[in-house]
Amino acid sequence: MKIARFRRVKALVTATLALAAPLVAWSAASHAQGKSGPPPAVAPAPSVAAASPAPSLNAKKVVLDNGLTVLLHEDHRVSTVSVNVFYHVGSKDEAPGKNGFAHLFEHVMFQGSKHVAEDTFFRHLEEVGGSGINGTTNTDRTNYFETVPATRLELALWLESDRMGFLLDHVDQKTFDSQREVVKNERRQNYENAPYGLVGQAVRTELFPATHPYHLLTIGSPKDLDAATLDDVKAFFRTHYLPNNATLALAGDFEESKALELVKKYFGPIVSRPLPARKTPIVTKHEGTTKIEVAADVELARAYVTWPTPQFFAPGDADLDLVARALTSGKTSRLYKRLVYDLQIAQGVFASQASMELGSVFEIVATAKPGHGADELLKVIDEELVKFREQGPTKEELARAKVSTRADNIFAIERVGGRANLLNTYFHYTGDADYFAKDLARSEVATEESVKKAARDFLPANGRVVTLVTQKKGAPIAGEVTNVTRTSGGAK
Repeated sequence: MKIARFRRVKALVTATLALAAPLVAWSAASHAQGKSGPPPAVAPAPSVAAASPAPSLNAKKVVLDNGLTVLLHEDHRVSTVSVNVFYHVGSKDEAPGKNGFAHLFEHVMFQGSKHVAEDTFFRHLEEVGGSGINGTTNTDRTNYFETVPATRLELALWLESDRMGFLLDHVDQKTFDSQREVVKNERRQNYENAPYGLVGQAVRTELFPATHPYHLLTIGSPKDLDAATLDDVKAFFRTHYLPNNATLALAGDFEESKALELVKKYFGPIVSRPLPARKTPIVTKHEGTTKIEVAADVELARAYVTWPTPQFFAPGDADLDLVARALTSGKTSRLYKRLVYDLQIAQGVFASQASMELGSVFEIVATAKPGHGADELLKVIDEELVKFREQGPTKEELARAKVSTRADNIFAIERVGGRANLLNTYFHYTGDADYFAKDLARSEVATEESVKKAARDFLPANGRVVTLVTQKKGAPIAGEVTNVTRTSGGAK
């Protein structure tokens, strides 16, 4: 699963099915209670049809009077509880000139609230054995999570409810200023001073029009952050950080009735307010081909090929996941074998279908070996894509992709933290928290023809953004755009 999706890149082809059986048994019980030689040979992947039935997460859904949705998943095999809160707001929900507000709040929410002193949120949880305490922001949602001993569930619920209901009683100019600087420093570290760090923004700028909610990166722009006022930030919180715009998922060792009683005690009094209209998916097609030339003070050239694709869980989304795996997952995958093993012009290649709420992004990224250029990489990528569009995956390629997909998804529910986050993810994107089996089925019903069709329909030779990064001493390490050319028409 992505977001995304808790993927672990593992060479798991034959081991998956052996793992699935005990997990299914657990589910039923818990709810009753260099080129030195050729690439290693890969045994034919077992048929996904032979896999055990998918586990069910069986979450109970309760909606409080104030609109807070609560998802409860008991598992008494463990002695911990994972608490996971989704606020249904991400960078796509920011107003023009407010880029970075959603991410800024990910930081501000840890700084204290009315009854929790500045910089003590982590300390309260760590002192009782809490772990996995963090938050993340993406285009579509912001989440906060922690795993605590079962006996400390009440503490975690109190902390989460206090910042949901009483954050603004604590936030002042000093807190706001300090966290704004933290976010700007994060941008400097991970984007502005990182190799290839700003290439993603150059791609987004061309892939999505300026009016599209995904035009800008989630990290935020320094200009918008500097222009923000404390009143702006408070208004953003009052608009989006509401019980009726949030979902609370609990997974682990608790009794539903007692846990729900605690949830009502701490979250029930928080007042809801009207919400802005939720955005709907936007069908995005890139007309023609855009070529972005980037100079960067890096050691190795790099090529990016990017397309706008269907949104999370839409038809074609799962097939494109399988395309990505067939192209670059494992040493015998098409692009890895051609670029890294056969021709030895790349030291790595990766493909992904980054699924999002309003639309997705399919991208291939290849990094050259010393002495080779981005144009060389692009030529080979295009050759392999032509073959894939015309022929689709082989039976063996598709079987391996399906089994590795199943493996990754089942590994995602090993821990209660993964389960809690999946419940929230599924509910956010589909409205059904117990979507796990349906999600697995999306890949398992795919055929060689459906995967080929997805590649032909959504990854055309024309209708994409190609970004070529070349080395240049003295250029910004993150990259600077030196030229953009746009062409229309051409082969599909």
